[in-house]
Amino acid sequence: MMDDAAIRAALAAIDVVMVETTHAGNLGAAARAMKNMGLSQLVLVNPQASIDDEAIARASRADDILHQARIVPSLTEALANASLVVGTSARSRHIPWPLLSPRELGARVASALPAGNRIALVFGRESNGLSNDELQLCHLHVHIPTDADYSSLNVAQAIQLLCYEMRLAVSGEELTSHQAWGVEWDYPLATHEQLDGMLRHLEQTLVDIDFLDPNTPKQLMTRLRRLYQRAAPDQMEINMLRGMLAQINKRLPPRSE
Repeated sequence: MMDDAAIRAALAAIDVVMVETTHAGNLGAAARAMKNMGLSQLVLVNPQASIDDEAIARASRADDILHQARIVPSLTEALANASLVVGTSARSRHIPWPLLSPRELGARVASALPAGNRIALVFGRESNGLSNDELQLCHLHVHIPTDADYSSLNVAQAIQLLCYEMRLAVSGEELTSHQAWGVEWDYPLATHEQLDGMLRHLEQTLVDIDFLDPNTPKQLMTRLRRLYQRAAPDQMEINMLRGMLAQINKRLPPRSE
């Protein structure tokens, strides 16, 4: 088993991302939950609450996590360097998306961390969670099973549960000994920013070859995003895809104005 210092070092690659949190107490409770389990990287997206006396009191000596939290204006910016993005969702989606339990997610994260990948766990607003557009930025969704008669879960409680699963997965010999491919993966997974850039490139190319009508796009790019996020391409694979798209672009005749 790993010691606490080694566990904290591994968990430092996991960002807990809170989107537009409205209650200062939840910021403090989230920081406390993280520190209990050895996580330290908190990212606040356009927070509607400030780190005030209530937040610090609820943090209960975990206020160092609050004071070093990264504050960004958008979720896209928060996820730019993440290779595996996981959104928490209690709702079913119109388009099916890969959905894991917290325990399954722990195993997935434990297998991704040794290759140097950065993980983002994304938690939504207290009132209505994450929007459909925000959930579509995530490779995976995680659902915390609750009693059907009372399924409402406080955001800090959700963070506590997932942080526990992350600690269990990183420190547990049974989970960390699993190696799905027999050897270490040869390249880090593509970051959110790299994958997003490839998808924008792909979208423009599909428009240029008249495969995608920008006036009636329907759900084509949403489904293609789901496809590539489910495949979890690495950085070399993204470079190859962009190289192929660039070659296609060169072969296209110039469009008349």
